[in-house]
Amino acid sequence: MSEEVLIPKMKRLDKKGESIKIPVNNFMLGILCTLLLIGATFIDVDIKHYIIPAGFSFSKHFAYDDFIYSFSIIPQIPVLMLICSALGRRLATTCACLYVAVGLFILPVFALGGGITYIAEYSFGYVIAFILGVFIAGTLLNKKYSFLNMILATILGVTAIHICGIAYMVLLALIKGEGSVFIQSWISAQSGLKVLYDMILGFIGILIGKYIHEFLKFISD
Repeated sequence: MSEEVLIPKMKRLDKKGESIKIPVNNFMLGILCTLLLIGATFIDVDIKHYIIPAGFSFSKHFAYDDFIYSFSIIPQIPVLMLICSALGRRLATTCACLYVAVGLFILPVFALGGGITYIAEYSFGYVIAFILGVFIAGTLLNKKYSFLNMILATILGVTAIHICGIAYMVLLALIKGEGSVFIQSWISAQSGLKVLYDMILGFIGILIGKYIHEFLKFISD
C-alpha cells in the first residue's frame, strides 16, 4: 500500500479514536462506574420535605410531624444518569449491560438478589430498562450539553426506565394472575412519586456528570 493511501487512513483512524485515546482508561472507568451503580443499589436515601397535610385547616390542630413528608429512594437511576453524562452513551451503555450481566450470571447485585431466576421478579423490568434509558439520555447528550438537552435527557431517560419497568411488571402480574389492586399499589410504590424524585436527582446527576465529562476530556488531551 502506498504512503499516499496509508497516511490519510491513519489520520481517519486517529480522528475516530479521539474520544477513546487510551482503551485501558476506558476499561477502568467502566469498571469503576459499574461498581458505583452496584453500590447505589444498596443505598437507601431518606428524603424529607415540608407538605400541607390532608384535611389541613387553621381550625384544626396539627403536630409539627404532620407537615413533614419522608420518602425513601434507592438512587440507582440518578447515579445511572450521572454515569451517562460523565462517560457518554457508548461507555455508559456498556456499564449498564455489564451491571445486568453481573447480576444475572455472577453476583447478586440487584436490590432483591440476583441469578437468572431474577427475571421472574417484578422489578427486573426496571433493571433491564437501564440500558434503554442510558442509551436515550446518552444520545441526546452526545449531540450537545445544552440546558435543554440535559432536561430532555433526564425526562426521556427516566421516563423510559419507568414505562418499561411498569410494562414488565404488569405483564408478569397478569401471567401470575395478580389482581388490579396489586398492580395499582405496586405501580404507586415503585413509579408514583419516585418518578419525580428520579427526575430531580437525575438532572443533578447529569449536571455533575457534565463537569466530570469535561474534566476527563481535559486530562485526555
